[in-house]
Amino acid sequence: MATHVVVVGSGFGGIASALRARKLGFEVTLIERLDQLGGRARTFERDGHRFDAGPTVITAPFLFEELFELFDRQLPEYAEMLPVSPWYRYEFNDGSRLDYGGSVEDTLKEIERLSPDDVDGYRKLLSHSKKIFDVGFSELAHVPFNRLWFMIKQVPALIRLGCYRTVWQFTKRYLKDDRLRRAFSIQPLLVGGNPFNTTSIYSLIHYLERRWGVHFPRGGTGALVAAMGRLMDEVGIKVMLNQDVRRICTEHGRVTGVELASGDKMAAELVICNGDPAQMYRSLVPQAERKRWTDRRIDALKYSMGLYVMYFGTRCKYDDVEHHTIVFGEQYQELLQRIFAGEPAGDDLSLYLHRPTATDPTLAPSGKDTFYVLAPVPNLQRHDWLAVRDQVRERVIDILEQRVLPNLRQHMDVCFDLDPTQFDADYASRWGAGFSIAPIFTQSAYFRFHNRSEDVKNLYLVGAGTHPGAGVPGVLSSAKVVEQLLMEDFPELQEAIA
Repeated sequence: MATHVVVVGSGFGGIASALRARKLGFEVTLIERLDQLGGRARTFERDGHRFDAGPTVITAPFLFEELFELFDRQLPEYAEMLPVSPWYRYEFNDGSRLDYGGSVEDTLKEIERLSPDDVDGYRKLLSHSKKIFDVGFSELAHVPFNRLWFMIKQVPALIRLGCYRTVWQFTKRYLKDDRLRRAFSIQPLLVGGNPFNTTSIYSLIHYLERRWGVHFPRGGTGALVAAMGRLMDEVGIKVMLNQDVRRICTEHGRVTGVELASGDKMAAELVICNGDPAQMYRSLVPQAERKRWTDRRIDALKYSMGLYVMYFGTRCKYDDVEHHTIVFGEQYQELLQRIFAGEPAGDDLSLYLHRPTATDPTLAPSGKDTFYVLAPVPNLQRHDWLAVRDQVRERVIDILEQRVLPNLRQHMDVCFDLDPTQFDADYASRWGAGFSIAPIFTQSAYFRFHNRSEDVKNLYLVGAGTHPGAGVPGVLSSAKVVEQLLMEDFPELQEAIA
């Protein structure tokens, strides 16, 4: 095989696709518009602090291990995965907290401390989550959903599992305490969905965490990106940084290569796009080639919320702060309704605080801490972000000072941020959405962007906007789906592998 594949974008989905295509025998070139690998998993360094820009929770490390095993390598030879404990600390607005993670018994003890009446309910929730996981992840996350009949065949099993309920309804069915309902219904927010309208199939994330635990790479998520970059170099994948793709070239409905912003063209028989599919179709594929994904159809889609992310280092250490902390505001449903309706989030925000130095102190200078804090906010579709940007920033710092990090302002020694306008500019994410299109039922599985383009032959898609969805396990699984499609579309690969 000497067929040339161009992979556009070097997020985890793009890197995984490049490696899987290379293993199949293709010549592979990976093109990244930023100055480093990783996409949203890029890194920043400021005054001795090392920050991961995006993904910080690794819940299915075997998906990374598989990529190294393709080439008879072992992940531990390239990167060290460290267990995180507890997985999350939940800080509730009434001053109570829940440390979640470890064994089931550890979790039950924490639940009993807060709400003894919910101990048995949690056991039932976990059991139900496992049943959804066994179907939604183990059976369906790694297979193509490009045929409606295949989708229809899954419906009876999904109905039996109650996946017509929302994640909130699923959680409410088993737990009585509102604090626990909040803590165990946030999974859709990790992939860009609203728990109050996202199908409970995403409750499988709860068991996914339980199945493999929560991990963090020594040196940060960026160290894992660097390890994969080293592997790509060893196996002969060409990487081009600081190169923006202006257009996907086609002829008679078939991919012929890509055109770069410089005007240079690169011939290719296949293109795998790891960008936001909505923006990719609108910006890179001529309208004349798009019978299914027209501008009108793309504009009618529901998009995930935006994200405000502030990165900061402190001159002191906050030793009593865990690696992952969720800080709930007083409101929950009301906040999410505002955000997903494109209305201002207001002052009562909920936050995710990441303190990687709790697990790996080397990410900050000695005696200091490194953090980032993330606040869900409206995307840019119906919201003027710049009008409220400073207000949100100051409110985030206020909440952290009051709830988790006393005297934060006086201890900061570095601070910068990203907001939806930069997600739009840096990641070419339509409307600056944090996770591409929202994972509601009518935009999941068969109804999500297909991993094989319906409009252009030999164009394949991976990443958050495609099946099975956002999140690190989702984007890595999308690369496995593309691998399967390539083997279907190029049966001669079977002989090459053999």
